[in-house]
Amino acid sequence: MSTTEDVTTTPAGVRLREATPADGEVIAQLVRELAEYEREPSAATATGDDFARALEPGSGIGCLLAEVDGPTGAEVAGMALWYTTFSTWQGQRGMWLEDLYVRPEHRRRGIARSFFGRLGTLCAERGYGRLEWWVLDWNTPAHAFYRTLGAAPQEEWTVWRLDGEGLARLAPPGHHPRP
Repeated sequence: MSTTEDVTTTPAGVRLREATPADGEVIAQLVRELAEYEREPSAATATGDDFARALEPGSGIGCLLAEVDGPTGAEVAGMALWYTTFSTWQGQRGMWLEDLYVRPEHRRRGIARSFFGRLGTLCAERGYGRLEWWVLDWNTPAHAFYRTLGAAPQEEWTVWRLDGEGLARLAPPGHHPRP
């Protein structure tokens, strides 16, 4: 596929829809599956209730779900979970794609490409200047796929993180982050 091909179409039999708080449990399950794939199964501790709260209107967090027809009706084939960011250099909002996951049995059907098409449309409609995400270094199939979209790795940056005890040490006594 060339990088100029239209990515806004959805493959036959696949429907994309915006997730609602009622989808919290299925999102939690997809995140656990993604954590297994990314070799960190114990790191995914979020619950369905956590995602239901996160998806409340006005939160700045969104999630697209891909559904396909299964033997017992519609089944969720994957998700793209994102939140808004802000670029001081551009002076405008952007979108951070936190997780994109398609269940193995539904891969290679154009679902991930459809997610990107819809995310690109959302960015254009909302005036977002960027769509960004992380990819694990070892996930070479994902790197190759993202290049077909015209995306480029940003190799001059190093990701840093504070969590757990390190984050707790920054907070004043009595103000510890939620476990």
